[in-house]
Amino acid sequence: MWYRASSNVAATRRKEARIYGRIIAIGALAGLLGGCGTNFKPEAASAAAVQTSLPAPSITDMTRDQADYRIGPLDKLSVTVFGVADLTTNGTVDGAGNFSMPLVGQIAAVGETPSSFARKIEAALGGRYVKNPQVSVAVTEAVSQLVTVEGSVNRPGQYPVVGRSTLIRMLALAGGTSDYASLREAIVFRTVGGQRMVARFDIRDIRGARAPDPEVYGNDVIVIGESAGKRLFHDILTAAPLAGIFYQIVR
Repeated sequence: MWYRASSNVAATRRKEARIYGRIIAIGALAGLLGGCGTNFKPEAASAAAVQTSLPAPSITDMTRDQADYRIGPLDKLSVTVFGVADLTTNGTVDGAGNFSMPLVGQIAAVGETPSSFARKIEAALGGRYVKNPQVSVAVTEAVSQLVTVEGSVNRPGQYPVVGRSTLIRMLALAGGTSDYASLREAIVFRTVGGQRMVARFDIRDIRGARAPDPEVYGNDVIVIGESAGKRLFHDILTAAPLAGIFYQIVR
């Protein structure tokens, strides 16, 4: 009986070793596939100019694709009242969302587009202060600009840029990279001088201080790639018990 029991134990251990060996081999294969799992191919990027780094955009660049841009707190505005130089004003939207104008005082600005805010100022000035006022509003510093973060992050979405921000800080706002992220494939799209540009960054090198953490700006789009190997390995391990791979161990 002792001999038979010992033989059964040895046989079970050999089966376990073979199964674990298969799992390790699958993991190694997944790792190799992970290196091939990126989607960014510079030679095929016909919709944007591929760069190794991206220059800073101008205010015009950051608002070029945002005809319906909404004014936010701390945005800096330039308000021109044509024909009335004393009413032309440069200022900042306060934390409560108001903008201060001569004669009429505080006017709610948050949520307005530059054109709708101009109409709002015209209504406040018209009749009582200026006859048929014509007002133009320009956003000279869009502090409340948004950056889009999507792909393999935990909380994809749009996040405001307040002051100076970087790629790593934006990823932190998006909840960090997901378990399936390809850390060598952080793609940043930016429009500079009317030209669409794109560059790829390696998050591992940035975290390891081997590469600088690039600054990001309003209207940037950040896309984090997915590792096909990591996804495959997870799917295999998830399906393994259903496929009976661990049957001998459990038995």
